Amino acid sequence: MKRPRGFTLIEILVALAVLAIALTAAAHSVGSAVDTTVALRERMLARWVAEDRMADLELRQEWPALDTIEGDAEMGGRKFHWAQETGVTPVAKMRRVEVSVMLPGVKVPLVRLTGFVEQTPASVVSSTVSQTGDLSQMGNTPPPQGDAPK
Repeated sequence: MKRPRGFTLIEILVALAVLAIALTAAAHSVGSAVDTTVALRERMLARWVAEDRMADLELRQEWPALDTIEGDAEMGGRKFHWAQETGVTPVAKMRRVEVSVMLPGVKVPLVRLTGFVEQTPASVVSSTVSQTGDLSQMGNTPPPQGDAPK
């Protein structure tokens, strides 16, 4: 007796089970990639909001008060809430400014950006924003004392 050609029902069911497991894993991977992309986009936009706050501080040329101010911003079609906290530094003519950006209604910040503002001798309201922390160019560090040529 000849065996009929083709697949048995059990072989087809096993193949479908393997295919279903593979497709489920692929769908999960795609979903995770989309979630990661959305989170990265939110963080990137939040970083831009923080950089805008620092640039605004520099362009207004204000000596910031030692306090915390908050506000809302929109970037890339998303709404964000920011908090700007100004603190003292060991250098009297410098202030530390930290900008935290979060989604509205959320307490955990997506981004924190720290900059430094220098009070210039010419005016109390003049400022410079620096993210390097290099004080040697701020006029607060005496020049190195070397042997003068004779």
